[in-house]
Amino acid sequence: MKKKEASARIKINHLLEEAGWRFFDDENGPANIQLEPNVKMSKADLTGLGENFDKVKNGFVDFLLLDDKGKPFIVLEAKAEDKDPLVGKEQAREYAKSLYLKYVILSNGNQHYFWNIYKGNPQLITAFPSYGSIRESKAMNADPAKLYSEEIGADYIAVIKNPRYMEAPEYINPETRQQFLYDNGLRFLRQYQINALKALQESVRHGNQRFLFEMATGTGKTLTSAAVIRLFLRSGNANRVLFLVDRIELENQAKKNFQNYLAPDYHTVIFKENVDDWRKAEVVVSTVQTLMFNNKYKRFFKPTDFSLIIADESHRSINGNSRAVFEYFLGYKLGLTATPKDYIKNIDVERLKATDPRAWEKRQLLDSYKTFGCESGDPTYRYSLLDGVRDGYLINPTVVDARTDITTKLLADEGYAVISQGDEADEEHEETYFTRDFEKKFFSEETNKMFVKTFMDNALRDPITGEIGKGIIFCVSRKHAAKITQLLNVYADMMFPGKYCSDFAMQITSDVMNAQTYTINFQNNNLSGTTSFLEGYKSSKTRICVTVGMMTTGYDCEDSIATIDHPRTNCF
Repeated sequence: MKKKEASARIKINHLLEEAGWRFFDDENGPANIQLEPNVKMSKADLTGLGENFDKVKNGFVDFLLLDDKGKPFIVLEAKAEDKDPLVGKEQAREYAKSLYLKYVILSNGNQHYFWNIYKGNPQLITAFPSYGSIRESKAMNADPAKLYSEEIGADYIAVIKNPRYMEAPEYINPETRQQFLYDNGLRFLRQYQINALKALQESVRHGNQRFLFEMATGTGKTLTSAAVIRLFLRSGNANRVLFLVDRIELENQAKKNFQNYLAPDYHTVIFKENVDDWRKAEVVVSTVQTLMFNNKYKRFFKPTDFSLIIADESHRSINGNSRAVFEYFLGYKLGLTATPKDYIKNIDVERLKATDPRAWEKRQLLDSYKTFGCESGDPTYRYSLLDGVRDGYLINPTVVDARTDITTKLLADEGYAVISQGDEADEEHEETYFTRDFEKKFFSEETNKMFVKTFMDNALRDPITGEIGKGIIFCVSRKHAAKITQLLNVYADMMFPGKYCSDFAMQITSDVMNAQTYTINFQNNNLSGTTSFLEGYKSSKTRICVTVGMMTTGYDCEDSIATIDHPRTNCF
């Protein structure tokens, strides 16, 4: 029974049925799967295919999926589980062309590709498309030529807020220009952001529908996304955009940014706050978790409801069950990440397949480059930390030596050995700790004090007030975060008597009430009120947030000066 359950035929049958395709006439309508034009399939035909298509000449089967008029619509090439679905790609292409069809599905039951043979490469999918979803996708009056011929300048976003900003006297006057731009919230694209959009346009020109932007933290991926959204909506190649994030605080952050960048031309909503009227917005923001819960993505949306899907921190959004949400929608897909996952680089494919036939398929599904159509391992566009430092937009981290004798040994190959007493009075045993054990199994008050003192002595200062700049410290656990927070407040009271009263540092971890609100307040410069260093200067009284994972990738705090990962690095 287990062998049968694992067969390609059973899996493909199930996938077809889930998508509304029928081998036989039933109450839902006539059969819309055939073995060849005008030849209906019988139960004997289906049984004769074998459990894994092994009885078929050449080891594959071509099915025809029909439209609502009974005409051939999609070629489905089904193969045995031990064969790569892409092996029969060219034969499927020729068969589709002979029938004047454009759509092909390639599957071995475990791995599946959907392919418009006239647009780019086969794309990995997790479920088969329905006839209705493809028909609706075709109905949109898209014109890629309008997209890749669109002129994009530095003011591509700024003109949304004020199309005539260049006519304002405050802008014409060089002495008041910067203040005018700031007061009116006019954001201009940097050259590398323009280059990212041009790279996407060129990719569309070549027929691609998936793109990957690999951009370093702090380079403005959200602003770049806003420009991409305007490009697709303005050119008529999208009617609505879905922006996917994986944390609630990023959901609110994205909505706020898109409202600032794209209003009044385009309206942005958070799906869970607008379940009944999300269709009124051009941009819908949601966490992947919200859409996954109770299969909301299937119950509330059609696969064609969004013409462009943008996955923020895409190295995470394509993992596990969240992949199903991402692949459910049929539109263009853009991935944004500073840390793409390369799961198929330098892999001996044949050896891997021999060890575990499913491992190669899993790696491809998790690989950022493969998912977004970047077969070569290069993204659609890359702008690295080194690029940002070279161009003057980013700063290399400052390294300060905060080692103690203990941390030196913990970091060494031999580790830090501790002699402890056994149960017997004369019994002793040695236990060795390494970096991975620090603040998990091994605690050192001396090291934590040294770290905090080093930070307080060397931390960058706010250029306006001279106080320690806003920063984020990452700890290995909530217990560790609590220790560091307390030590920071003690040292702050010694350095700045009466200025903070234990507000200098705040622990923001998942067990702290209102933690998500605190992240937003820190971003908006009102965490614990405002600083008392300079009258009228709006900046958070709390200078340092101590966290474990809540303020990691994707969290924007534009005026943050320091980011420290303790104890894994000494950089800030």
